[in-house]
Amino acid sequence: MTREEQLRAFLDRSPYLRFLGMTAGLAGDEVTGVLPFSPHLIGNTLLPSLHGGVLGAFLETTALAQLTLTQPADRKPRTLDITIEYLRPGRPMTTFARADLRKVGRRVANVQVEAWQEARSQPVAALRGHFTLAED
Repeated sequence: MTREEQLRAFLDRSPYLRFLGMTAGLAGDEVTGVLPFSPHLIGNTLLPSLHGGVLGAFLETTALAQLTLTQPADRKPRTLDITIEYLRPGRPMTTFARADLRKVGRRVANVQVEAWQEARSQPVAALRGHFTLAED
């Protein structure tokens, strides 16, 4: 199975991700999460801005996707804890995210993810998390 097929299979396992419309692409070894805008993703209709839970799920999924592709098939990443920083309102437009694997040990991985819209230098949200790398 190619890395693109692995990524597609990972995303297809979740009905919630299909509901969000999240996709992802590969650039070398890096996963880029893509969250196309859709009106049902709006949390604050006055601004309008994306729902915080949507952004959080998008960031966490990007981290898990990156870990899934870099680990052997028998090591499944699972979330231990995450902290999400909401830096600016997510406007009604396509949002992108990339994960940075800060440290991957034998049992735990430390990951940072940033999400942006127009410019990567202006992130809308960031995630810092720890993930277990459990063997099946």
